[in-house]
Amino acid sequence: MEDKRQNNVYTHILKYTGLFGGVQALSILVALVRNKLVAILLGPMGMGLMSLFNTTIRFISDSTNLGVGVSAVKHLSEAYEQNDKQKLQQSVQTIRAWATVTALGGMLVCALLSPLLSRYTFGWGKHTLHFLLLSPAVAMTTLTLGETAILKGVRKLGALAHISLINIVLALILTVPLFFFLGISAIVPSINLVALTQLAVTLTFSLHCCPMQFRLDKATLQRGVSMIKLGIAFLFAGIFGSGSDFLIRSFVNNAGSPDTLGLFNAGYMITMTYGGMVFSAMETDYFPRLSAIEQTGATLNATVNKQIEVSLLIISPMLVALIIGLPLILPLLYSRTFSPATAMAQIMALALYLRAVKLPIAYLPLARGDSRSYLLMEGIYAVVYILISIGCFHAFGLFGLGAAVVSVACFDFIMLNVYMRFRYGYMLSRSAVKLMLQQLPIGLVAYVLTKTGESWTYWLAGTGLFCLSLYLSLKELHKRTRLWDKLKAKYFHSSQS
Repeated sequence: MEDKRQNNVYTHILKYTGLFGGVQALSILVALVRNKLVAILLGPMGMGLMSLFNTTIRFISDSTNLGVGVSAVKHLSEAYEQNDKQKLQQSVQTIRAWATVTALGGMLVCALLSPLLSRYTFGWGKHTLHFLLLSPAVAMTTLTLGETAILKGVRKLGALAHISLINIVLALILTVPLFFFLGISAIVPSINLVALTQLAVTLTFSLHCCPMQFRLDKATLQRGVSMIKLGIAFLFAGIFGSGSDFLIRSFVNNAGSPDTLGLFNAGYMITMTYGGMVFSAMETDYFPRLSAIEQTGATLNATVNKQIEVSLLIISPMLVALIIGLPLILPLLYSRTFSPATAMAQIMALALYLRAVKLPIAYLPLARGDSRSYLLMEGIYAVVYILISIGCFHAFGLFGLGAAVVSVACFDFIMLNVYMRFRYGYMLSRSAVKLMLQQLPIGLVAYVLTKTGESWTYWLAGTGLFCLSLYLSLKELHKRTRLWDKLKAKYFHSSQS
């Protein structure tokens, strides 16, 4: 009975990781087509500029939205679980009121700070007008965040999947013609246009389940005070994350060049977005399950460790394929001018092994409502990431930025395990450690192989490493979920009937 229950847990994790990962994969595929076209039309310099503008918008939005996007989900979920329609209606009104206030505030901040943003973000050129024109995008981003939180709170996960896919397709259809005709001059209009379409699509779905009943008065805002208090902790965490990205990209732009920034962004996007296919289920499935556990101890540890095991088993063969295939993948998805980012992206991919292990652990403070611990971990990580990135870029150039991501991932892995051990009594299971010792060496050998050149032996050995990693993963997944038995029962049974 216990074995069956354990199998069901692993099967549940595998099922929802596959579901949300599949949606993410489709979104990524369309996004890569768009990036390929944009890369050809704008080149590394244009990609660097667009990356810097987008990072700035995200930083200002994260800095001014008071954490509504995260705290609103918890606020609304309570009313949804109680099946209290009146409370649910009031919660939606409160979220929309605060989202409107913070959206207007963010737009004002962006407009007022546009001269400073231009001065400190770019070491060349005058971009005050560009940042001023981007201020509506900040407001629309925050409003979209509020509506997305409503959909999450009322468990409309299917709608969220549709929104993600529709938005990326519309971004492709609407922006590529602009870049074709206007080139780099289309960057600012395209960012505003994408923000507008994302808001319109999200509103279409959210208003369907929660019709607009907007109130912006003192009583409505006061109902959200507790939500905002919780959200402020997430606000600072968001500032740490987007702020570190903003500072590093600004530094690379000034110390290097817009071309270097474009190369870094291309390699970073391919590597980290690739991992997002596996990690996308964390927020939608794993986090609610973890939050439902009231006490620390064996159940909490088992939930975290099982998530780690499945994440590691799914992503490991994918990472070997990515490391070996990047010399073909990067020029194919962007253009040959982005090939200098290959070495950086290959070493950066190693960080995803550690991310598969540390991300489930990093959710512990959030699930426990421990905002201080969450802020502490995020703050330390951001500072170390900035310092190591600057040092590695000075020492090794573009490749150093990839090495910095791996170095910080190692530091974060150790820090999280030590802190969570003392704070919550969490420990990595022997099973999770065993899987790490199986898969990580294969990834390291794959990386070493990239230094031998791209001969036929490189591709043959790389294929062998991928097959080995895939075999070990499938073997371990079968042990935990009886995968083959279920596939045979589903497909062979149905064909016989």
